[in-house]
Amino acid sequence: MVEIPTLDASEAPRARRWDALVLGSGLSALVAAARISAAGHRVLVVEEEARAKQPAAMKEPFFLGGLRDQGLLDETLRALAVPLIDRRRIAPERLAYQIVVDPYRMDVGAPRLTAEEWVAWGLAKPETALTLIRGRSEASEIERMLLAESSFVRIGRQRALARASQRGSVLSSAVGLPTSGRKRGLPGELRDAEGPLANAIEAEVRALSNLAVRRPKPEARARLLGLALAGGAGFSDDPPWLVDLLRKRVTSLYGELRILSGGFDLVQVAGQPGLRVRRSQEIWLGRCLVLAAPPSALADQIAQGNETPVPSVLVEKRERAYRAAFLFRAETSIIPEGMSARLILPGSLSAPEAESPTAWVTAFPSQTRPRHVDLVVRAVLENVDTETLTARLGTLRDDLELRLRDLMPFSGGGLAFVDVPAPGWDSDDGWLEDPAATHGWPGEIDLQKQSRPAVFHLDRAGAGGLGLEGDLLLGWRGGDAIAAELS
Repeated sequence: MVEIPTLDASEAPRARRWDALVLGSGLSALVAAARISAAGHRVLVVEEEARAKQPAAMKEPFFLGGLRDQGLLDETLRALAVPLIDRRRIAPERLAYQIVVDPYRMDVGAPRLTAEEWVAWGLAKPETALTLIRGRSEASEIERMLLAESSFVRIGRQRALARASQRGSVLSSAVGLPTSGRKRGLPGELRDAEGPLANAIEAEVRALSNLAVRRPKPEARARLLGLALAGGAGFSDDPPWLVDLLRKRVTSLYGELRILSGGFDLVQVAGQPGLRVRRSQEIWLGRCLVLAAPPSALADQIAQGNETPVPSVLVEKRERAYRAAFLFRAETSIIPEGMSARLILPGSLSAPEAESPTAWVTAFPSQTRPRHVDLVVRAVLENVDTETLTARLGTLRDDLELRLRDLMPFSGGGLAFVDVPAPGWDSDDGWLEDPAATHGWPGEIDLQKQSRPAVFHLDRAGAGGLGLEGDLLLGWRGGDAIAAELS
């Protein structure tokens, strides 16, 4: 077993030190860093250079939902003490997203709207549609209540304290839905759906979850699919959007962000873990190291140009897949009337094993070109490795551009691909991992990788079945648990 290399004690005087060193700058990393900082601990968030240079639109999640009493987004922003003026910039939207594939263009939003769309497109009869949507909504609400009151993470064998807000507890009792004695997950009629309706649901799950190959557990599916029934949420003006709001919150407390260019190695000095920057030989240490990026991606990065073995803390056999994110820029004049700001594009609703993978698109006002829209298009490549990735990405990009042009048949030169280098390890896209079969919601996520030196892992795979809410809750509960350990 290869431990984190120990540097000579003579290196100690030139090392920079913090209480916590967070390796990664995705959503869960920023939320955790803000919570650790709020407890009075000095935090360094290490961000990959390619991630820092990405346009703001490419850092944002596909779907925002859960405003007010409907989910964890608003609860998290309140817990982070994000100023009210910034929280008010996030406005509720009637539509969560549209599912678009020939010949369908279905709106997904409020329960009655979604049921009417299923009926209009021939996916279900009226009474059946209402029953299925009602079951979807109720199952999701039960999971929301349980999430709000769960500890969600643990450190070793110790459970982190459940810190449900008073507001969350009041909501649980006020809603009046029984959570005990009820079979969790989607109701049988929805779980056993067949044909185009089942394939539409699977496309939603693929777009909303953060798992690699595995599909979310029943409890996670129920929450994931119910969130959209409250509609969407979005910023009505220019950045800062969600990610930059979280960055501002980190630096307004006891946090700092540093951009890391090139290679690095994990090291420890006098029992404190951290990293050594290869280019400058700088050493950054913390009382604890928080891995907030996929261990397999970190292992790939460290292995490049390095003959020494990868530390065992990063070596774990897991299935993984690559979620690609491409940026296209379109003139506003070619955007179809009535097109939602968020689209899910299944390969097909009649054939679940379609040649084209499910893709999803988010539209943002361009920050560099007036009268243009930035389209962030994502899709997951399964059965891919580092050697075949570049070729597969090229093929996928061409396929996605053709599908965008099908949506905008008169696009011509009004649609263009924008080449943005992808981060190697620091991204909410890129490499996705799957947890062990017994892990993930409704189970707790173990944060501890090793105790000496103290290394924690914000295991996004464990929260992956819950999508955006999994990221937020992992950062919130994980940050609190790590802060308690530091204290």
